Amino acid sequence: MNSTPHSNGFPDSGTPPDDPGTQRPDATEQAWRRRARLTVLWSAVVGIALLAAAVVVAWSWHGELPDPVASHWGPGGSPDAFSSLAALLTTASVLGIGCVALFAAIGLFSGRAAATLRITAASTVWICGMLAVLPVGSLAGQRGLTDAHQTSGLDWIVLTALLAPIIPAALAALLVPADRPQPATGPLPASAPRVRLAGTTRAVWLRQTSGGPGPLVAIAGTLVIVVLSIVSRMPALLALAALLALLFATMFAFRVRVDAAGIEVRSALGWPRTRIGAEEIERAEVIEVSPFRDFGGWGWRINHSGRQGIVLRSGPGLLVEQSGGRSLVVTVDDADQAAALLNTMASRARF
Repeated sequence: MNSTPHSNGFPDSGTPPDDPGTQRPDATEQAWRRRARLTVLWSAVVGIALLAAAVVVAWSWHGELPDPVASHWGPGGSPDAFSSLAALLTTASVLGIGCVALFAAIGLFSGRAAATLRITAASTVWICGMLAVLPVGSLAGQRGLTDAHQTSGLDWIVLTALLAPIIPAALAALLVPADRPQPATGPLPASAPRVRLAGTTRAVWLRQTSGGPGPLVAIAGTLVIVVLSIVSRMPALLALAALLALLFATMFAFRVRVDAAGIEVRSALGWPRTRIGAEEIERAEVIEVSPFRDFGGWGWRINHSGRQGIVLRSGPGLLVEQSGGRSLVVTVDDADQAAALLNTMASRARF
């Protein structure tokens, strides 16, 4: 059952003086940069190693493959485009290296939070794994053929290319260490909203956030894959549709809890989740959120600056600024009450 803080939400008259400005200590800056560089380095090495292994394996078959090889398959499962072996492998390698560079840039310049580094590491490994499995799998079916037109469809190869890299990608994410405790220094700004609570009074704020256009887009996307599976006679795509449906179910309904410990946001399915301790909160406030402009879409997102967002709709959202240059945005009803209670609990945690 939801509840609101035991107050009327009026600003606390006993607020501390204006914060002269909190700066991220040099040691903290250096620590997250070292971790970002290390994460980017090993995830890039793993990704490029997967691509290199695929190129070596595929090139070792060049005497057994038709020339040209099939490089694209049409809706009926028959090849409809062809290229040389070198061109096919070069295309996959360039795409993979481009993705490595993109996620490396995100990790190096925006990887202040463990969540950002986990996403970049997992994405690097998954995309490179997919780009390694897909050409090797498609070429394996062409070995011994004199004409690439004779090769069969790719449905199970595509599914394998999408699913197989999930395991190493998950391991890559797990290898990124959790954020170290970084208690905020200095008082909260006097302008930060608060609630009036006696020194020993407890308060809990609970809300659920869901809906918005995201679920409709997810349902439409899943149905498109189902229809494509039927039209193209590729039943393996039904497994992909089921996987996407499960993924979407974790991203479009969340429970938000604010109490003396800080804030916790948890998917309705229990995972993913994130927690920010009250001692690490520098300020909480309400901002206007545009999912596409600020985060490029709906769901659990990371934007170009490394900010995490759990954004399900446009409009008011709760912004939680953390120590170490990290921040979280959640689009949720009554965000002003959540912000006021978080600031009060963060002030208590200073003492």
